[in-house]
Amino acid sequence: MTSQWQTMPWIQGLQPYQPGKPLAELKRELGIDDAIKLASNENPLGTSAKVQAAITAALPELGRYPEGSAPELRRALGQRLQVAPEQILLGNGSDEIFTMLCRCFAGPGVEVLVSQYAFSAYAIAARSVGAELIQVPARDYGHDLDAMAARVGPATRLVFLANPNNPTGTYFPAAALDAFLARIPEQVLVVLDEAYAELMTALDYPNGIERLGEHPNLLVTRTFSKAYGLAGLRCGYAIGAAPLISLLERVRLPFNSNSLAQVAALAALDDEEHLAASLANNRAGLTLLEQGLHGLGLTTLPAAGNFVTFFTPRPAQELYQALLQRGVIVRPLGPYGMSSHLRVSVGMPEENQRFIQTLGEVL
Repeated sequence: MTSQWQTMPWIQGLQPYQPGKPLAELKRELGIDDAIKLASNENPLGTSAKVQAAITAALPELGRYPEGSAPELRRALGQRLQVAPEQILLGNGSDEIFTMLCRCFAGPGVEVLVSQYAFSAYAIAARSVGAELIQVPARDYGHDLDAMAARVGPATRLVFLANPNNPTGTYFPAAALDAFLARIPEQVLVVLDEAYAELMTALDYPNGIERLGEHPNLLVTRTFSKAYGLAGLRCGYAIGAAPLISLLERVRLPFNSNSLAQVAALAALDDEEHLAASLANNRAGLTLLEQGLHGLGLTTLPAAGNFVTFFTPRPAQELYQALLQRGVIVRPLGPYGMSSHLRVSVGMPEENQRFIQTLGEVL
């Protein structure tokens, strides 16, 4: 059927982002009251008591617009990250920043490079402005940085990298990133998505922020959704050279960072105890999930971040549905071209055990 709405031709081919199934939706569909959700890489500890207290204290002011540029949060982040506040941009989640980047630097006739199996938000942002998305084949399910650097051409303006990568869980070490950045022309902007940086323990994991001084064409994005447990408030941020941030500020929507997100992020930054507990739970959870999956005879991809991606012995969508029927929500990866894989997020210890037990029963 032909739509009556005349839109840009590239919009018709876009596929909406497919999030993990919400618990409420599963309850409506199957009437399961005790389901567990291990599908969206959320922090199972949730928000801390300090964050909840800060949110409660801010409720009387919800009739007021927030401070548009989030000055207090940018100052606090600048002190924590040792950068100037003018080098920080707030977003309604990192996803909004990806969209701002493409609005600024991409469009028809421009190439945007991503890796095969890259986070789908990059593709949506690039295609929504009519840019040509170039997907470079992965190497061992991770970024092939050599191939990506070689593919940069005259029309390339943006390169998206995720370290570690979602949904595969792979990461690239510092030496590989440095070699890649040295090969990229200064007119090409490299966007390094470090959504899981706080969760990383590998000694060779690179800190993108430490490389900003040497590479003004590098932009790092991070988020409060993962380690800090604020996924529901949508608070992401970018760090880069001040002139670059100034350009992005021109397309930032007014008041894009809401009042509760700002006060919650400030409180979360100061809550070292909750962050430490979250990291400890994550390390133990990754170990339990990997051992449990291996004990079932399944092969996993290297796990970095707060999730494990594993091969399935029968169609993954079939296994996903069988787990749903038993109240366990994981993530099928068909939209990423990985029809033989499922991804499971780290939960609380009892949730991780329930997943392994239920998966064993299904298999």
